[in-house]
Amino acid sequence: MTTPRRFSVVPGRFAVARLAADAPLPPWAAAAPGPFLSITRTPEELSIVCPEGALPDGVRAERGWALLRLLGPFPFTEVGVLASFAAPLAAAGIGIFTVSTFDTDYLLVAAPQLGAACDVLLAEGHLLAG
Repeated sequence: MTTPRRFSVVPGRFAVARLAADAPLPPWAAAAPGPFLSITRTPEELSIVCPEGALPDGVRAERGWALLRLLGPFPFTEVGVLASFAAPLAAAGIGIFTVSTFDTDYLLVAAPQLGAACDVLLAEGHLLAG
């Protein structure tokens, strides 16, 4: 068993959008309401994770994600935090998309798999915060 960690479910449904690497930051992203927004630019793409309702029609995106928040903060020297969530989910056949911040990690799972994902994590010994 891994070290038990606390996590929570962030309310709402989320989308992961992909824009061209040189695309300007769209106004809808900068104004996205809600509890979570992540914007990452690489040489290959501009990736935006936002509430599904903020995403305009016609934007290339994967929709229908639920969001789990690992309750940090976790020191940068602490190892295996993300793996303690990702490994049991992978073993259960539940795919994830991850986003890390300075203080913590977030895991997106397909919304229909949210219940199963929570069950797997609870069985692993993690604690669901209310």
